[in-house]
Amino acid sequence: MTEHNNNEALKFAYWVPNVSGGLVVSKIEQRTDWGLEYNQELARIAERSGFEYALSQVRYMASYGAEYQHESTGFSLALLLATEKLKVIAAVHPGFWHPAVLAKFGASADVMSNGRFAVNVVSGWFKGEFTALGEQWLEHDERYRRSEEFIRVLKASWTEDEAEFSGDFYNLHGYNLKPKPLGAPERHPEIFQGGNSTAARQMAARVSDWYFMNGNTPEGVEAQIEEVSGYARAAGREPGTDIRFGLNAFIVARETEAEARETVEEIIDKADTEAVKGFGDAVKQAGQSTGDKRGMWQDSDFKDLVQYNDGFRTGLIGTPEQVARKIVDYRELGVNLILGGFLHFQEEVDYFGREVLPIVRALEAERGLAPVAVA
Repeated sequence: MTEHNNNEALKFAYWVPNVSGGLVVSKIEQRTDWGLEYNQELARIAERSGFEYALSQVRYMASYGAEYQHESTGFSLALLLATEKLKVIAAVHPGFWHPAVLAKFGASADVMSNGRFAVNVVSGWFKGEFTALGEQWLEHDERYRRSEEFIRVLKASWTEDEAEFSGDFYNLHGYNLKPKPLGAPERHPEIFQGGNSTAARQMAARVSDWYFMNGNTPEGVEAQIEEVSGYARAAGREPGTDIRFGLNAFIVARETEAEARETVEEIIDKADTEAVKGFGDAVKQAGQSTGDKRGMWQDSDFKDLVQYNDGFRTGLIGTPEQVARKIVDYRELGVNLILGGFLHFQEEVDYFGREVLPIVRALEAERGLAPVAVA
């Protein structure tokens, strides 16, 4: 079993529904709205409910059931300014941003929010967006090489005076960013990254603070953490400290297990078949472009793709106690953060905080996975 830091409680994040259509590609009713007012209230509910992070999605044009979308960095700043403790992670694409320009935005957002801005670097799977915007679409491993340089430039911009960087995609020549993020140079905004391919795993191990995993079984999660941890140690970084692990899950907690499972069945039964198949074709084409055919979504079936990032696979479906026990089982495997999607966001985030999270904390203490909370 992978070693992990036993002294830190599991963290929770939620997907910000700043894209229309919610978090499932289904025609089921979703009492979720992609607008600003709904999301600002959701952020305040999440903050009160024990969530520490929110992840703003990034889409640049209508696709696969996501007809409308707010830009992620501006939306993230709006959520930061509406909250007091919540950290907000803005998803961004190298290729559409220059990293030093993003570093400038991020430093300002970090200062304005008292150190709560973070970024998720997305190497990209949707060729259609790059084509529509007239930007070059790089081959798979080249996209990850560019992302690694992107992250190195972010870090240099945030932590160094007169920053220098020489790469194949980006260069800095005495770049002096001021104001720096709060706490620089020792601290900079946290950098998250996903991706399932070997290139993604190795890059995360070298440069990212957090590695996001798609939904998966306990066996799959354990194997992934062990592999990335091995790459991290080879790069002189300590798993659980220098790089930590987030796991995607679509969370369906209900009073009875039957009710929870019926909800998932209804989501899948009412799936937008055309949109799911279109999404599946696009992402599998992107993943098959890897040298070892190991990219994202390569073994995802139809029902997995109804939730964009294989969220049903994690199995957080059932009563509050059933969901809590599964969550803590993942913590024992080395997961440091659960990234949750929900059907009806405001009410279900509130329910999770009231009914599930207290059980998680009690189980963590019982199993010696975190310090016992003192009232």
